[in-house]
Amino acid sequence: MKDFVHLHLHTQFSLLDGAIRFDQLFQLASSYKMNACAITDHGNMFGVADFYFAAKEFGIKPILGCEAYIAPKSRFDKKGVKGEDNAYHVILLSMNNDGYRNLIKLMSLAQLEGFYYVPRIDRELLRKYSDGLICLTACIKGEIPNSILKGDEKKTRDIVEEYYSIFGDRLFFELQDNGLDEQKRVNEALINLSGHYGIPIVATNDCHYLRKNEARAHELLLCIQTGKTINDQNRLSFKSDEFYFKSPDEFERAFSEYPEALTNTVKIAEMCNVVMTEGVYHFPEFTPPDNLELNDYFEKLCFDGFKKRINSTKASSTDFSDELSERYKERLKYEIGVIKKTGFADYFLIVADFINYAKTHGIPVGPGRGSAAGSLVAYCLGITDIDPIKYDLIFERFLNPERISMPDIDVDFCKDGREDVIRYVTEKYGDDKVAQIITFGTMKSKAAVRDVGRALGIPYAEVDKIAKLIPDINSGIQSCIDEESRLKELYKNDAKIKELLDNAIVLEGLSRHASTHAAGIVISNKHLTEHLPLYRGQKGETVTQYPMKTIEKIGLIKIDFLGLETLTLMDNVQRLLKSDGIDVDINNIPLDDAKTYELLSSGDTSGVFQLESRGMRELLTKLKPSKFEDIMPLIALYRPGPLKSGMVEDFTKRKNNPSLVRYETPLLEDILRDTYGVIIYQEQIMKIASKLANFSLKDADALRKAMSKKTPAILEKYREQFVDGAIANGVPPDVAEKIYGVIVRFGEYGFNKSHSTAYGLIAYQTAYLKAHYYTHYVTAMLSSEVNNTDKLIKYITECRENGINILPPDINQSGKYFSILGEKKIRYGLSGIKNVGDAAIDQILLLRDELGGFKSFAQFLSEIDSRKANKKVLESLAKAGCFDSMGLKRSQVLHMILEKTDKPQKQSMRSGYEQMDMFADQFSFDKTIDIPDIDELSHNELIAGEKDAFGFYFSQHPLKQFEHVIRQITDYDSQKIKEFDISEDIDFVGIVNGYKELTTKRGDRMAYANVEDTKGIIEIIVFPEQLTKSISILKSDKPIVVNGSVEKSEEGTVKIRTKHITLLEDATREMNKTIKIYIDCEKFSKDDLKRLRDFFYGIKGKSGILFEFRLNGEKRTLNIPELRIDHNKLGILSKHFTEGIDYEVIDEILS
Repeated sequence: MKDFVHLHLHTQFSLLDGAIRFDQLFQLASSYKMNACAITDHGNMFGVADFYFAAKEFGIKPILGCEAYIAPKSRFDKKGVKGEDNAYHVILLSMNNDGYRNLIKLMSLAQLEGFYYVPRIDRELLRKYSDGLICLTACIKGEIPNSILKGDEKKTRDIVEEYYSIFGDRLFFELQDNGLDEQKRVNEALINLSGHYGIPIVATNDCHYLRKNEARAHELLLCIQTGKTINDQNRLSFKSDEFYFKSPDEFERAFSEYPEALTNTVKIAEMCNVVMTEGVYHFPEFTPPDNLELNDYFEKLCFDGFKKRINSTKASSTDFSDELSERYKERLKYEIGVIKKTGFADYFLIVADFINYAKTHGIPVGPGRGSAAGSLVAYCLGITDIDPIKYDLIFERFLNPERISMPDIDVDFCKDGREDVIRYVTEKYGDDKVAQIITFGTMKSKAAVRDVGRALGIPYAEVDKIAKLIPDINSGIQSCIDEESRLKELYKNDAKIKELLDNAIVLEGLSRHASTHAAGIVISNKHLTEHLPLYRGQKGETVTQYPMKTIEKIGLIKIDFLGLETLTLMDNVQRLLKSDGIDVDINNIPLDDAKTYELLSSGDTSGVFQLESRGMRELLTKLKPSKFEDIMPLIALYRPGPLKSGMVEDFTKRKNNPSLVRYETPLLEDILRDTYGVIIYQEQIMKIASKLANFSLKDADALRKAMSKKTPAILEKYREQFVDGAIANGVPPDVAEKIYGVIVRFGEYGFNKSHSTAYGLIAYQTAYLKAHYYTHYVTAMLSSEVNNTDKLIKYITECRENGINILPPDINQSGKYFSILGEKKIRYGLSGIKNVGDAAIDQILLLRDELGGFKSFAQFLSEIDSRKANKKVLESLAKAGCFDSMGLKRSQVLHMILEKTDKPQKQSMRSGYEQMDMFADQFSFDKTIDIPDIDELSHNELIAGEKDAFGFYFSQHPLKQFEHVIRQITDYDSQKIKEFDISEDIDFVGIVNGYKELTTKRGDRMAYANVEDTKGIIEIIVFPEQLTKSISILKSDKPIVVNGSVEKSEEGTVKIRTKHITLLEDATREMNKTIKIYIDCEKFSKDDLKRLRDFFYGIKGKSGILFEFRLNGEKRTLNIPELRIDHNKLGILSKHFTEGIDYEVIDEILS
């Protein structure tokens, strides 16, 4: 090894603090001839395993460690100690596998037991798990350096002696050269202590970034972490640009007086020899019944399942031959043989077991997901419900016998039942062996630009302009600069933009936060900390510190338990049908149903799985699917890559015009027939390589992977093999070259056919239910969206447009969820009313059943339990119209609620009672209640009450009366804004549905508001300057016109950044104005007219224009309805035109 090894280094997994990426690190280390390197992230081991494997690929010895936080006293003390920090730093390095496991235990307990601002261990844990660990005293935040800086020599010596008692000759004093005065004082003291105790010194650099010129970017990263700007004097700062990955030569110069500090780094590196292995699996123990051997039990279950499946297939088929039956048997035997040989039988049994639990406990399970649908064994075990032979799916795409890797089975469960399945698995294998999986959010290109812009203090508008030049899907900021001319020009000519982008490039792609994966679960054979470190999630859940891919690499079972709302929806539709005496087995519906394809071809697919978006609806109307094999490709094709490549257009044209279908060789017809000669699936690439060019399964799968990863060297390597193999099968050389070119072109967009088949089936099933049982389908859909106001508005609007009457909630007729009342009537469910919780609803329904219905409002009030239905609940029910059928006005009901809920309190006060009731809103009622003789609420009060109760306007939307005017103002409603990609500023008309103000870091007030129209809700952002002008408008409860730019986040959230807000009534007045333009044709030329047109387009607004042309005493008028301008800006007209033109503003509507 060289004379120096870095032992204190923070990667990007020191979140928003470290900025070092593995590949760049090891490239630089290799260039320095460093043969080893350590990872020591703050308080976590997030990147340790990936660091290990990446280092090995570069031929560098990985040293696995962590900069742990240690509590001043006990890790269980969660209160600050005067004169002490909450935690100190200490470097721990794993010498061997025992040390690695001890480090795992320490870092897990720090998260699970010692977390107080940061994850902390204590000396008790350090002593217990110190075996196999080397300790360095860390930076100036270390416990010993910190004590040195406080000047308490006795305490310093006590701490040194305690650490020495724990680690002995594995303790090293850590020296750094980072330009900080405090560090120089610490170094001098540590050198003296080293001489006194004989504890060796070691040089480190506390690396946080790779190169010295990245110090500025790192400072900005700290600003992003703390929410400060670079100009903030009180921000967190390293106060030096020395925390980079220095070369051995730089260290030799810095520590020339202490060469042993460098040689000790090499000594420590030689002491550290952790070995991690791939390909060794740690499956939980699965115990077969009746003392059967595991493989025998696995085979028995496969053949038992096969008999059931094959009998069902024969019963539903008219041409099932003995030859086909034999093909199924041979395929099953082959798959069983591969699975047993690769040692994965227990994996399949574990998955089949919990899926069987779900199915036998009424929890809907998806038909399959991913490549697992290509396995006949999975089909026979009930893991999937897709027949792989029927749909020509490839087992080797799932489990390749020539490229052995752990199978990956992900499962969709009904969202409501998913937690029950996870509970079953946890109880079966032990909660110490089951955990959820961590995932890391990264700083994507646009986000990096916006974050760095904020940190630099650049005005939002300027940063927004740059961010919008970066496409959502890109190959990085640098490639965007190279490919986008406007961005390149700004980068070249504007120093501020160059600084913004240069720093964003450094930070782009870094991990910025840890969270819990939405679906991933890991199951182990031992306590999880025997294999990996654990973390505490935001909701208190136990989570792995290693992400999903790493978990697979170290041999643990990882399964995605996904909660799919659509499965819940379909289950609820079937329940509704069953209650009406209609039995539908969704798994056995005909796949050639004409009514379903008619619905799909019409594009009426709102609420249909995977086929709901505007683009997908347009594609459906063009494609007009007529068989199930037409639906499968839709799942594969509707992605950015295929849409841009022309694949979708080719597929659609060929489907609608079979004469356009061409095959370069007859050998391709069987493979590409179902996709009309277009290569769509990855499995097709594998089959083409195998059938045309004699590729082995291993090579065909490697070719598929190379194409999806766009690896030029590997693609070129396989070109010769493909062409030679095709020629050997009689394909002309030029045709072979052409075919390879085609599969390379389309191959990078190839999709998993097994997944397309499984999800295509769910799409078809939902379309079938909607086509045949529309009322039942939308009733279930509305119930599933009760907590999503935006979607509730959308679907209720659609129902009304389709002639379905959505009846208001009724205290005697509404159930918890939406319910059907006849062919075209749906009753609103009580769970869709704000402030009315499950406890209140359950009590209302129970009482209603016991009483046979509520006879009067007085009876309802006297019987209801006030602890479950308090004043707020009753008012929401009243405002929603739940008591309208009882013959009372809503004003009367609300008055009676107020009277009866306030009265007991007043009586109590008069009686002198001061008892505090544990139920703040509890009250009691008399059996008789006086009904007040008062007028009903005004129309505006009634609909405002409904808005409070539903979260939107239910019976009549205030915008309905303005629909004609709104169409003149804008082409956009909330739905279109969400569906279209809009680059220009737009107008949007709505009513404020929710409003929240907050204070910016500069102390200014800004606001977020939800603005509702008849189609849904859009969030708008109102910045301080605009808020000052518009606050009274936003709080007016009147319709408003919002002008601004549309922002779509990378997660798909849509917002409008406002530039102007006005009342609709003011905009309407503006629209009623006509600007009459007088043109003297003798003085006004054609060129002047062109300039005038351009001038008007520059001052667009709401007022109409009427031209009056005058020539030789004659007058002619011209109205241009589509051109509207801002009459307030006409004052500058005279600056552009000196003669021949005049105008006046007329307060009347153009006819």
